[in-house]
Amino acid sequence: MSEKTIQAAETFQNGFNCSQSVFSVFAEDFGLTKDNCLKLASPFGGGIARMQETCGAVTGAMMAIGLKYGKGENGTEEDKAAGYRFSQELIAKFSEKHGTIRCLDLLNHLNMSTAEGMTEIKKHELFRHNCSKYVQSAVEITESIFSNK
Repeated sequence: MSEKTIQAAETFQNGFNCSQSVFSVFAEDFGLTKDNCLKLASPFGGGIARMQETCGAVTGAMMAIGLKYGKGENGTEEDKAAGYRFSQELIAKFSEKHGTIRCLDLLNHLNMSTAEGMTEIKKHELFRHNCSKYVQSAVEITESIFSNK
């Protein structure tokens, strides 16, 4: 397990969401502060604002991919294409490992916006058991993409 993977797991265990936990471990790589990354990624937890759409671990990783490969003010269409290509690679590898990138599905179809759903999620400790694995996978896949390109 890499240092970033360990850091992401610790960040998640300390009460930050999946997206924050993944994105913030790449802060130093891009000259950003961890605090700014935590703030930026905060709305993406719970499958984007607790809507249980795209897993926060995936969105956090995609933000890091965007910083490394995406198109900025002086960028090119090739940069934009690279950002898409590497994001698609992340999504494919994450989906292959976990079956989907959709938060609702990753949490056993339990709706965290209902009291009943949240009770079941907590009862089965899905955040601790499932989401911590997703955080670690997203970091590992992102590191793999960064090291191979």
